[in-house]
Amino acid sequence: MAIEKIIMPQLGESVTEGTISKWLVSIGDKVNKYDPLAEVTTDKVNAEVPSSFSGVIKEILAEEGTTLAVGEAICTIEVAGVSGVEAVVETNNRPAKQELEKINKEEQPNKKRYSPAVLRISQENDIDLEQVNGTGAGGRITRKDLLQLIESGSIPKVGAIKQDVTEEIVSTITRAEIEKVKQLQPLAPPSTVPGDIEIPVTGVRKAIAANMVRSRTEIPHAWMMMEVDVTNLVEYRNSVKEGFKKKEGFNLTFFAFFVKAVAQVLKEFPQINSMWAEDKIIQKKDINISIAVAADDSLFVPVIKAADEKTVKGIAREITELAKKARSGKLVSADMQGGTFTLNNTGAFGSVQSMGIINHPQAAILQVESIVKRPVIINNAIAVRDMVNLCLSIDHRVLDGFISGLFLARVKEILENTSKETTSIY
Repeated sequence: MAIEKIIMPQLGESVTEGTISKWLVSIGDKVNKYDPLAEVTTDKVNAEVPSSFSGVIKEILAEEGTTLAVGEAICTIEVAGVSGVEAVVETNNRPAKQELEKINKEEQPNKKRYSPAVLRISQENDIDLEQVNGTGAGGRITRKDLLQLIESGSIPKVGAIKQDVTEEIVSTITRAEIEKVKQLQPLAPPSTVPGDIEIPVTGVRKAIAANMVRSRTEIPHAWMMMEVDVTNLVEYRNSVKEGFKKKEGFNLTFFAFFVKAVAQVLKEFPQINSMWAEDKIIQKKDINISIAVAADDSLFVPVIKAADEKTVKGIAREITELAKKARSGKLVSADMQGGTFTLNNTGAFGSVQSMGIINHPQAAILQVESIVKRPVIINNAIAVRDMVNLCLSIDHRVLDGFISGLFLARVKEILENTSKETTSIY
């Protein structure tokens, strides 16, 4: 008999962790190779983790709702007929991370232990781990401990005065310094009163929150907006939409024209189609546009692959198919991978101006706002035109205002010149 470990797999590009949303097996259950063991949620996709062995579930190492880094063990399986010591299974053809040492609470009760996820969060938020009291077994600092500190705002910085200040130190510092120490105490959670509804933060919403915090704390955002006169585009689309729907069986949306224009301009300005990689900037060859799709309380970001090679019709079809899959829970990992730039149709909700949070590790996100009729000045006369705001957020480590402005101006030019005479749907 041998005990094998199943680890948290990487379920998408740039995915570093996943949350166990539901266990499909229990301790003692017999499973076959490839049987689903658990449902896992990430900021990009929901998926099942398959077994890499046939055997009996020996131990479940993470409860439902627990978030683990890619490579951390989620359960163990007793496998018959396999010799050797315990091993970490390779999942998704990806080498597993070095197995963490087992905790011996009796021998080392005070030693702090850090998982790869904990180390990454501490480095990203400048947290002094020596000042954090872990709630895990043997005093281990967990990812949950750090997220609670970040949420409370009382982050212990390197070199800051520890919370367990002794009386001897207190006697030597000033009243102002004492007040600073008091401010380090964790903030009390918001209180509730009768009638309030408490909604647990789990699953996709928890993953979205973690990814948004990472994007905002790691990426230096810059933002710009440009007005676009899309009167000709609106007239063109409205004149053909009914015939298109009868012929093709799906809607021709305004958003398809925006995706097509952006894909074309990304070819002209490949700097925008880039990613930050610490010691280098990776300029992506493929133009794969991520689109944000909302479903209940979840947000999915499926990808239109090779968008620059598709017609307006082809893009419209993919938008329809990906949105249906997202709202019916049928998106798979492959649908979410490979995005190089994100386009968000915030105008679908009536928004006229917004600042998008960049989809890590991409370098930019463009918000397409509502198309509204407004009075504008044309040839010194007031005219009513269909106007839309394009709001671009950029990673200032990768891009500056000059190249971003040229990119946005070119998108504006293409959209303002979209008409029946200049643009083909097919």
